[in-house]
Amino acid sequence: MFSCQGGGLRVRSWFTLTSGLVECLGFAGAVFGWASLVFVLKTEGYFKSLCVNTTINGTAVEDCSRQDEQLSLIFTIASFMNNFLTLPNGFLFDHFGTTVARLLGISVYTAGMLLIAFSMNSVLLFPALSFIAVGGILFLVTNIQVGNLFGTHRSTIITLYNGAFDSSSAVFLIIKLLYEYGVSLRGSFLFLACCSVIHLFRTFVLMPRTHIPYPLPENYTYGEDFFFFFVLAENNTRTLPAGKNKHQDEHSDFKSCLLSWFFLWHLLWLSVMQLRHYLFIGTLNPMLNHLAAGDPGLVSRYTNAFAFTQLCGILCAPWNGLIMDRHKGKQREPGQSEQETDLKAAIVSLSLTALQCVLFSVCAAIPLLPLQYLTFILQVLNRSFLYGGNAAFISVAFPSVHFGKLFGMVMALSAVVSLLQYPCFTLIKGPLGGDPFYVNIGLTVLSLLAFINPLYVYLHCRRQAAHRPSSNKSASS
Repeated sequence: MFSCQGGGLRVRSWFTLTSGLVECLGFAGAVFGWASLVFVLKTEGYFKSLCVNTTINGTAVEDCSRQDEQLSLIFTIASFMNNFLTLPNGFLFDHFGTTVARLLGISVYTAGMLLIAFSMNSVLLFPALSFIAVGGILFLVTNIQVGNLFGTHRSTIITLYNGAFDSSSAVFLIIKLLYEYGVSLRGSFLFLACCSVIHLFRTFVLMPRTHIPYPLPENYTYGEDFFFFFVLAENNTRTLPAGKNKHQDEHSDFKSCLLSWFFLWHLLWLSVMQLRHYLFIGTLNPMLNHLAAGDPGLVSRYTNAFAFTQLCGILCAPWNGLIMDRHKGKQREPGQSEQETDLKAAIVSLSLTALQCVLFSVCAAIPLLPLQYLTFILQVLNRSFLYGGNAAFISVAFPSVHFGKLFGMVMALSAVVSLLQYPCFTLIKGPLGGDPFYVNIGLTVLSLLAFINPLYVYLHCRRQAAHRPSSNKSASS
């Protein structure tokens, strides 16, 4: 069972955990359901003016490649902003706390929803989707700290939240299905904008004003009590100042963390796999059109199948957390620190995630339409492991006081690499004539670089283990 300190905190913690899962599942990662929304946007006629009539082998056809290019560019920019602005958002979170970060996230998220609801011009999709992406990642960043309330299951909670973030891409699938049943695009996005009341309630009632420390100090509590008056007979609780992580090295400053091999190899690990996923999501609609020979019924069926598999992200992600937490509660080797034990457990997680990406990339490279069902399954499994593992690794490898900044930095730098998806898309639509085979092969080879990170962590743990006996021997003499 998950454990927290004190009965009152335990109930409050479970309310925070479950409501946070609903928030991440229903809102935070909606932008990654872009493939479903594209289907609706095309039907609504966004960028339709870019389609031209042309003749192929004597047959008149409509060429909408420029429309596809613009829609792909929107997702490229939004996914870049989602990651790149995590850096300033991380600094904001570390320095000003949870309330300020969440209020900013709620503001931009609501603005993005309203822009789509009232968009009279296709160009408004550019800022709208970026606002939704930035607001969503702020929801995730401020919720990740909830794992600190659950001690030995910390990594499992972190990956669970990331899984909920991944699964929330199904929100746009629901909008697509409602649209097919007659619910307007405006109505759906107005409803999502009105749900900001829920986010505000969580901000002031169920979340700390600053941060949730790890480990929790005695008698720690947070949030406002008036809500829990109806649940608990408790009074006089107040937010206590965050304590320091017991593993925090006071001499370890942000710059040394940033320039460490841990950070650099982890950045490579995240960047190459993220690029693979972003290109797959951003080009899914034209890829399905290519494989289905333009059959709209088949494209819609496979788009729905892809979106439905995204719901499984919340089921897949905790597996990664369980892998990283499997050693908790067990006796450590003599002289072995808890951080070293956490890093050792992370090796399996990092390696398995890299292997999943290679398998997913191989399946995506094979131009066989029925095989894409397997590709969808591998994609959601790998994506769940990727982002949950990313946050969990940063939380165990570096001091907690720098979590927001380092999480933001790795996301921002990987966002720069993710910009390569647009030239890749241009290459596919131009010189390669819509066939992504060779680009997929290149990305599969690139994905192999992700294995460097777990290899480095393994070698680091071996060096630590080799040094430990000599240290003990010296101490005894």
